[in-house]
Amino acid sequence: MGEHGPAADEHIREEEAVDVEWSGNWVAGRLGVELVGDGELRELLGLALRRNPKRAHLLVSNVLGKHVPQRPSVVHGVGFELGERVRNLLGEAEARRAVVLGYAETATGLGHAVADGLGVAPYLHSTRRPVPGAAQAGGFEEAHSHATSHLLLPEDPDLLKATAEGSPLVLVDDEFSTGNTVLNTIRALHARYPRDRYVIVALVDMRSEADQGRLAEFAQEIGARVDLVARARGTVRLPEGILEKGRSLVAEHDARDSGPVASGSSAPRPPVCVALDWPAGVPDGGRHGFTPVHRAALEAALPAMGARIADALGEARRVLVLGFEELMYAPLRLATALEDATTAEVRYSTTTRSPVLAVDDPGYAIRSRLVFPAHDDPADGPGDRYAYNVAGAGFDAVVAVVDSTADTPALHAPDGLLARLAGHTDRVVLAVVPSYVPSPTPHRQEAAMLPEPLRGPAFSSYAAQDVGWLLQDLSDTVLEAPTEEREEAIQSGGAHYAESLPVEYQPSPQYQELFKAALDTSATRIARAVGTVTETVLAERGPRPVLVSLARAGTPVGVLMRRWAQHRHGLDLPHYAVSIVRGRGIDANALRWLAAHHDPADVVFVDGWTGKGAITRELAAALEEFAAAHPECGAFDPEIAVLADPGGCVRTYGTREDFLIPSACLNSTVSGLISRTVLRSDLVGPHDFHGAKFYRELADTDVSGLFLDTVAARFDEVAGAVDAEAKELLAADRAPTWEGWAAVERISEEYGIHDVNLVKPGVGETTRVLLRRVPWKILAKRGAGADLDHVRLLAEQRGVPVEEIAELPYTCVGLIHPKYTRGATGADGTAVTAK
Repeated sequence: MGEHGPAADEHIREEEAVDVEWSGNWVAGRLGVELVGDGELRELLGLALRRNPKRAHLLVSNVLGKHVPQRPSVVHGVGFELGERVRNLLGEAEARRAVVLGYAETATGLGHAVADGLGVAPYLHSTRRPVPGAAQAGGFEEAHSHATSHLLLPEDPDLLKATAEGSPLVLVDDEFSTGNTVLNTIRALHARYPRDRYVIVALVDMRSEADQGRLAEFAQEIGARVDLVARARGTVRLPEGILEKGRSLVAEHDARDSGPVASGSSAPRPPVCVALDWPAGVPDGGRHGFTPVHRAALEAALPAMGARIADALGEARRVLVLGFEELMYAPLRLATALEDATTAEVRYSTTTRSPVLAVDDPGYAIRSRLVFPAHDDPADGPGDRYAYNVAGAGFDAVVAVVDSTADTPALHAPDGLLARLAGHTDRVVLAVVPSYVPSPTPHRQEAAMLPEPLRGPAFSSYAAQDVGWLLQDLSDTVLEAPTEEREEAIQSGGAHYAESLPVEYQPSPQYQELFKAALDTSATRIARAVGTVTETVLAERGPRPVLVSLARAGTPVGVLMRRWAQHRHGLDLPHYAVSIVRGRGIDANALRWLAAHHDPADVVFVDGWTGKGAITRELAAALEEFAAAHPECGAFDPEIAVLADPGGCVRTYGTREDFLIPSACLNSTVSGLISRTVLRSDLVGPHDFHGAKFYRELADTDVSGLFLDTVAARFDEVAGAVDAEAKELLAADRAPTWEGWAAVERISEEYGIHDVNLVKPGVGETTRVLLRRVPWKILAKRGAGADLDHVRLLAEQRGVPVEEIAELPYTCVGLIHPKYTRGATGADGTAVTAK
């Protein structure tokens, strides 16, 4: 999106080439107002007359998207470029701790676009709409405005609090004139949430010489640094008596009824309603806060929403997307998506509470106005609302975007906005964004107390965007125990396998070469499976699935699925890793965090492969228990998406073949250098995530990136096959057969083990037995070939017999020693054949 800045410059110049007369000439000539400053100032601003006893003139922005219809990419791009400048000013570390605050109603969209430019900061805008149940975190007055009271209603009560390391507050308004509003805001917030740095952002810095020195004085007064970032600079020179002259001029034109004050037709056509399928859990804007997680979910959903609007437009070639008062950002982003989805000419603007004189003159910024009653039951009572420069502008379709709170009978009334629009365009399309209401239940506030996900490079060798780990870092805790001691404790019931870690297997040079050869051989097959399972998930759980991998075997698969979605569809899917422990269930705190940040219905659990299906059953039982204990969080779907399902345990998979997935060959060195997860009562409290270690010291042998890059390099090669396989799978009966479970029960009895937990079917599970348990023997399907080269090598290194079987439903099965003693395994933990 960074290209929007240069695009904005280009489009502004293009507009200037068409509109040769400056849209401030009419006011300047009659009132003696002068606009002086940067060269592009007149390209950015025109002039109009307010209907306001406190101010006569109005600076009308050509790039704000409020009064003047403009290309949506220009409007978003100008704010985005300012955000990039703020990010460069702050530096990466401070940008990540920043909070962006925009002003209602004019700058709600601009502030959000600035937050987009920062990319890593949450966003909040002030509001004039009280929301029942929403706690007020502050407020302030705007002295010269027609509607002065601003409320701050963040859902997260800690959003505006400064961290111990410092968190800059970035305040965004369309213009910085006297500076009173912004400085009053900072003063009020600083008394409640003190911090050491503020950044003020404006499209134009219009302070007079007398006001320019106040900023440094103010910063010294509060003991904080205050920076200013603006697109352009200048000032307005006002003659004496301008208020009286302005009132007289407005009265004169009112008497002559100058300027089209447009009304609708007597029998307007009903609007075409389009179902947006707005992503669940994503706020309609920044009234209660908007996080980078929300941004990722919205970005993923925008192309489909833009396409739905384009389908509703028919043959329209000149289209206006019209937002609604404070609801500026959602319509703006829908408009940018529409630009991408159609060849029609698209413009964007919004309705407003601000009363302005309309004069149909090319030297005046407000050429026409539509007047209609307020339709959102405003707290300050009924009143007129306005849409400027819509009537007479030649739009053959208008897309009105409102939130559900404002989708009222008044909107659809004969004198309402939709009827007014219908009198001036061939087609009116109505798109309703669901109004976001902060949860009245305490689970969101409780979840807000949980830490944010751990990310690389601080935790794991994966890139930060690849995965967020909903774990706590136990890297400094000694958790490893000798294999034989762990096995003895596990089988005797003295300890659970998740209470300690096996000593990390250090692969020999021979084994490392075998891994690389196996990866090269199987990369195409893995890429096909990744593509197939991802396309299945997008078709059945799309368009905005949230990938949640079961750490750690599922995590490389989750990263690859995310990369496929990005490579093939341009989707930026959220991906997290959580802990699930056999016999103990899934991390309930991680589920609470997910429910607070995403719609649980969008969560898709991801694992590497199935063996006998124990984890599949564990997850289903754990989610049922969680839903009963936390009904306020919503229901998670227990279905797991896996790369390979040889056990026939799930219905969402890439393949049901039992083949070598090289990520199963190693432990942490192919999984971002993260250990398996740990759950121990002295380390994991009731409000903690499960734990894991980051083995930074193994960086020299890390092949996590090699595995991902090698498979991803085959994506284009397998795209055709994936499309065919996914289509076939989606039409097939994929009901689980549980063949694997039946086979495991049979093997358990046949070999006298009598414990299905000691039978580990499939290539992946067999490898795990050899790497971190005490193996008894390996059952291999006769003629399995290269898929078992690494298994045979590990078995040879550990002195474990490999028994070839003609009829075996898996490529191999690993058997953990069923009668563990030191005599059975030897002091070094290696197994011997049972007598």
